[in-house]
Amino acid sequence: MTDQIEHVEIALTDELLGIRRQLHRHPERSFKEFETCRRLRNLLESHGITVLDNPLDTGVIGEIRGEHDGPQIGLRADIDALPVHEDSGLDFASENEGVMHACGHDIHMTSLLGAAFWLAAHRELIHGTIRLVFQPAEELGQGARAVADAGLVDGLDAMIGTHNNPDYKPGQIAVGVEPMMAGCVKFRVNLHAQGTHAGYPHRGTGPLEAMAAMILSLQTIVSRNASPFHPLVVSVTEVHGGDVWNVVPAEAGFQGTARYFHREDGNLAERRFRQIVESTAAAYDIAVDYVWDDFQRPLVSDPDLATLAINHVPEYAQLEPIHPSMAGEDFAEYEGHTRLLFAFIGSNGSEGCADLHSPKFVALDDAVKTGAEFYANSALEVLEHLS
Repeated sequence: MTDQIEHVEIALTDELLGIRRQLHRHPERSFKEFETCRRLRNLLESHGITVLDNPLDTGVIGEIRGEHDGPQIGLRADIDALPVHEDSGLDFASENEGVMHACGHDIHMTSLLGAAFWLAAHRELIHGTIRLVFQPAEELGQGARAVADAGLVDGLDAMIGTHNNPDYKPGQIAVGVEPMMAGCVKFRVNLHAQGTHAGYPHRGTGPLEAMAAMILSLQTIVSRNASPFHPLVVSVTEVHGGDVWNVVPAEAGFQGTARYFHREDGNLAERRFRQIVESTAAAYDIAVDYVWDDFQRPLVSDPDLATLAINHVPEYAQLEPIHPSMAGEDFAEYEGHTRLLFAFIGSNGSEGCADLHSPKFVALDDAVKTGAEFYANSALEVLEHLS
C-alpha cells in the first residue's frame, strides 16, 4: 500500500448506523430502487462526491478523483431487495410490506458509503480515480449486465465487490484465487401432447409420464455423469400440468436451475440435459421445446488481485478460507470488461443463524465496518498495484 498509511480504519459512526437502518426499513425490488437511489445520491453529494449521469432508470454512479494521476477502478455494491416478508425481529425491520433486505444489500450499500466518505476525505492518498457503482437488480441476475451495457464500467482497470456472508463473523474476510460463487443456469421445458379423456388414455399422448421420466433422468447428470470432485447441482423447482381430475392434459412443463463452478461441468450438464429431454420426448411420441439459459458465469477473482488482498487483509481483518457458495452473483458479469476482486464479508457467524434469503436473516451492524475497510483498503492497494 502507499507509504503514507499502513491501513485504513473506518469507525462505525452514528451516521453509518443511521444510514443502515434507513436503508433496511425501506427496501425496494429490482429495477424499482427509486427512493433508494435518491437517498444514495443525496448522501454522496453531501460528502462532496460527484454523481455521474446514468442512463438507467435506477442505480447510482459516483466518482472520487484522487489528487494524483493513475488508473481507474470501480467499487460495487448491489442495492435491490427481495420479495420476502421480514420476520427478523429487528427494531428497524422493513416498513415496505412483502419486501426485505433478506440478502443484506443494505449492509453492502452502507459499507460502500463508509468507504466512499473516508476516501473522499483523503483524496491526497488516491493515485487515480475511484468509481462508485451502486448497482440495481442483482437479485434478477440482470443488473451487472445492464450497467455494463450502458457503458458505466468502461475504462475501468479493475472492479472490487463484496457480499456479506452469515457463515463468517464480522471482522472476518474470505478472499482467494478459487471459485467463490457458482455459475447459474435457468432451464424451462414445455411438453406438447394430445390430450384426451382420462378413461381413454390410449387415444392421446399425455405428457405427464414423459415429464416424470425427464425429471428423474435429469438427476442422473450429477449422480452418474459428473465428477464427484466437482460440485454440480441440477434442481427441478417447479412443475405444472393439468387442471381437471378426469382429463389427460395436452400441455405440461417444468423449470429449474443448474449450478456449477467449472466451465466443463456446465457444458456437461447442458449436453446431457438436451439429450435427456429430446430422447425422452421422442420415446413418448410428444413434442417438446426448452430453454437452457446459462446466464451467469462462476465468480472467480483475478489471481493477481486476489493474492494482493490475501497479503493485506490480515492488516485489518481476520483472513478466512473461502467456503464456496452455490448461490450466484452477477458481479461475475463484469469479468468481460475488467479484472475482478471479490470477498465474503462476515455478517453474523452465530450458531444456527438464518441464511441469506430467509425472512429471519439478520446481518450485524459490525459487518458495515468490515466491509467498508475492505473496500477502502483494497481500493488503495489495487490502485498502487496497477500503477
